[in-house]
Amino acid sequence: MDDLTRCVITPKVKTEGFDSLGPAVYRASTIVFENAAAYANRLSRGPDGYSYGLYGTPTTRALEHKVTELEQGRRTLLVPSGQAANTIAMLAFLKAGDKILIADTAYPPMRDFADSDLQKFGVTVVYYDPASPSEVERLIDKRTRIVWCESPGSTTMEVQDLPRIAEIAHRHGALVGCDNTWATPLNFKPLVHGADIVTEALTKYVSGHSDVLMGSITVSDEAHFLTIRSSMGRLGIGVSPDDASLVLRGMETLGIRMKHAHQGAMAAIEWLQGHPLVERVLYPALADCPGHDIWKRDFLGASGVFSVVFVPEAVQHISAALDALETFAIGASWGGTRSLVAPMPVKVNRTATSWAGDDMVLRISIGLEAREDLMADLQRMLSAVEMRVAADLARAEPYAMPAT
Repeated sequence: MDDLTRCVITPKVKTEGFDSLGPAVYRASTIVFENAAAYANRLSRGPDGYSYGLYGTPTTRALEHKVTELEQGRRTLLVPSGQAANTIAMLAFLKAGDKILIADTAYPPMRDFADSDLQKFGVTVVYYDPASPSEVERLIDKRTRIVWCESPGSTTMEVQDLPRIAEIAHRHGALVGCDNTWATPLNFKPLVHGADIVTEALTKYVSGHSDVLMGSITVSDEAHFLTIRSSMGRLGIGVSPDDASLVLRGMETLGIRMKHAHQGAMAAIEWLQGHPLVERVLYPALADCPGHDIWKRDFLGASGVFSVVFVPEAVQHISAALDALETFAIGASWGGTRSLVAPMPVKVNRTATSWAGDDMVLRISIGLEAREDLMADLQRMLSAVEMRVAADLARAEPYAMPAT
């Protein structure tokens, strides 16, 4: 054999006895076959076989199986982001003339996709009050193909009665999809409560280190899996085995990270609720939060993400005061090791419901830092707000006439 050929052809080495705890990273586009007949009959290998890297490698399949078990579903597909999970789950089933009902509190990019793309494709998009199954009953019709849920809702944390919504949807022949990124499958299992499709932004809690983008689509039925898989193949969508290995590694600590984040969130919330600049905290685990009874009935726990509504005089100063933070970072997403804050507008992303009060809500994600450092940082930020509010009051004082 010529040296040029030796450079190209890698000899097979013995793998028996090499049983690593960490999953191996299998990279491939081309999958080779033992003979021409095997290649000609490659489709007979079925969804668990290997034919081309786009459709999976042992690394991505390991992650798919792990997610499927946690979700208590039938099969899982991996896609490049959480948003891709949502959009692909819809595109695989919708056609011109169909109708989709979407929770009014869904992830804002979902609303943008629905308004900009689904309607362009001839799909009727209708938003509904996430807290009102009776509105779903009123809006659903024979054209409705999907009822889309996100529980709790993005930013404002409304908890949906998924079993009731699923009963209504299935009675009318519609599928139910649910974005479960806030809770993760450790704290909520939508498929167990009637959903047909559950999506996760593995980017967030599951990967856990803010360094990889990935999403998952888990279904309750093999037929749904085949429909989505075929659509993904036509669109040419797959994920990197290297990214999948990062998610697999992060998933191993998911349980302890979620517990730490929840405990940190509760400590922060308790302190924030006693602060005069805080009007209320939105977090389903709180007894006074709307939807708490449903959360207590259906959920197994809570994450470390919550939202803070401030008193009117403080709202205009929140963004500037964020610059006083030293431990928290300012940024989108959540679920990594670092605690994050992000000012979120609400009213622009609501059409079926109304939002009372000021438009800005501060979303907070608690990470893995020491609790005392986080509390000191929140104090630092709110002290900066207090100074600005006090300055406003001083300027508003009427000019005092000197005594004569």
